[in-house]
Amino acid sequence: MRVAAIGDLHVQENDDAPYRDLFAEISNHADVLLLCGDLTNFGKEKEAQILAEDIKSCSIPVLGVLGNHDYECGCPEKVCEILGDGGMTVLDEQAHEIDGVGFAGVKGFAGGFGRGVLGSWGESAIKCFVKEAVDETLKLETALARLRTRQKVALLHYSPIRATVEGEPLEIFPWLGCGRHEEPLLRYKVSAVFHGHAHNGTPDGMLSNGTPCYNVAMPLLRKRWPDQIPVKFIEVDPDSPTAGDEGAAYDGMERRRAGEKLTLHTA
Repeated sequence: MRVAAIGDLHVQENDDAPYRDLFAEISNHADVLLLCGDLTNFGKEKEAQILAEDIKSCSIPVLGVLGNHDYECGCPEKVCEILGDGGMTVLDEQAHEIDGVGFAGVKGFAGGFGRGVLGSWGESAIKCFVKEAVDETLKLETALARLRTRQKVALLHYSPIRATVEGEPLEIFPWLGCGRHEEPLLRYKVSAVFHGHAHNGTPDGMLSNGTPCYNVAMPLLRKRWPDQIPVKFIEVDPDSPTAGDEGAAYDGMERRRAGEKLTLHTA
């Protein structure tokens, strides 16, 4: 299975079919498309409607999660409904299977990484903040636990590791992700992880067990590979015995860098 992933589309209400051609092109080169949050710029219904119309140009399954921008107007449920009507399966504690590969996704939250992860201690406001990160982690764990496939792919908006936010100002690292999210990804041995949010981060990283983790924020991909379409491709073998086996998931981008160029053709 060839998986395409992208995040941080930031559709605005005055946009005119901003991703229709891109989605149609992706459909020619992938079996499934993953959208990793910040799909709209302010979480407005009009923005979601514009994106939903573009999603209809996809001829492959589209799965996605919301990002923090999609919550700005306070109506994430409506955004989910509109995107769902457009053909996107919104993941938030749900699990989904396509042709023997399992997918699980949540928005995630902030909180920091490693020894710097914020703890639930002190003021009630801090405890509420930490609870949000813990709740998102538990939702991810629940979704992964429901999957019975050999290969599992996870998508979030916030990063579960520090490596893929490197390049951002150090001061904002705690707001770009949370190391708590890595725990269920390790426990359930996912094959690959995708996230967005860190526009100036690092495209490639690894969980502590070596599982690949990709930052697919569109602004980052555009800056790193300006001559290619801003999408991450990997191959996932649903028949590989375990997620850690060689060949379970490999980076389709390497093949592109070796000579296979994907070019966005517009009318």
